[in-house]
Amino acid sequence: MITNLHHLKNTTMSDQDALSNPIHTTDPYNFFDIIRHPDGTFTRKPSRFTIRPTTQDLSYSIPVLSKDVVINQSKNTWARLFLPRQALDSSSAAANAPVLLPLIVYYPGGGLVLSTTAASVSHDFCVDIALQLSVIVVSVDYRVAPENRLPAAYDDAIEALHYIKTVKDDWLKKHADLTKCFLVGTSAGGTVAYHACLRAATQVDDLKPLRINGLVLHYPFFSGAKRTESELRAVNDPVLPLVVCDLAWELCLPIGADRDHQYCNPMVGDVPELLEKVKLLGWKVMATSGDRDLSIDRLIALTKLMDEKGIKVETHIGAGDHHGADIGDPSKLAHLLLALKNFIFSTIVE
Repeated sequence: MITNLHHLKNTTMSDQDALSNPIHTTDPYNFFDIIRHPDGTFTRKPSRFTIRPTTQDLSYSIPVLSKDVVINQSKNTWARLFLPRQALDSSSAAANAPVLLPLIVYYPGGGLVLSTTAASVSHDFCVDIALQLSVIVVSVDYRVAPENRLPAAYDDAIEALHYIKTVKDDWLKKHADLTKCFLVGTSAGGTVAYHACLRAATQVDDLKPLRINGLVLHYPFFSGAKRTESELRAVNDPVLPLVVCDLAWELCLPIGADRDHQYCNPMVGDVPELLEKVKLLGWKVMATSGDRDLSIDRLIALTKLMDEKGIKVETHIGAGDHHGADIGDPSKLAHLLLALKNFIFSTIVE
């Protein structure tokens, strides 16, 4: 067992007491499919995730088509697009008045260490969103650590928005309503979406004709130097133990930075000023998580600050739910998709 807790130097005495019984079954490096060598270098193992292929051939009777597009070849960043088949059927039936669908820019999870855009868990989730909400989804594959420390992922997140605004792809050009765009992120992808939102609030004119309407934080992944109660409870969490989260931040933050860096702690830096911009733009926020998630205390604090700033925030917190509980539970997933649909289309109407 690799506990690797040497980087928890900012904990208090009560924190140390809570950490005195660390997990004995989770190797955080194995969790991320990486090997750390004595000289500080890393080797990635073959991914344990099932990779989904794309399908854009209309001869297949599938409800959602998908394809990959290159965003920045030099950085090896790309995105996977998901288009409901009905959009093509509608376009062929009424070529002079094609149906324009709302656009969701999705940032998948992976602890800022795993790249999961093509993995089955992310691919299938995007298929469900595209199908159940009748929207186009652009799932962004951003760079990850330790090869690319932050702000690489946040830079890629905003660069993807600038790619989309150029409307070079036929699916986006013919079927996406760029004025009805929402940023959505799961787990670490929620953190990426959050930072993309803050940056986008300062680049509104540069992003036109793309217009963001709202932000969805789905089990966002945050941290900080001082432990919260929900983090202390996660020392032995069965889904996402604290030692795994700490390793993720150790690998992805700039060298020498602690967890109170603005890339990690959502309450530090120029956040208040940026949230003022979000409020003035009228963007709305939906936050969804579980009361057993390790970041729930930080999410509640963030949504409270947003509310104080006058941002309209809708929260959904599942009782007894650990990190990402709705992804693997069909009934909870259906509830999430319904809440997401109501949030997006009520926001568009207003």
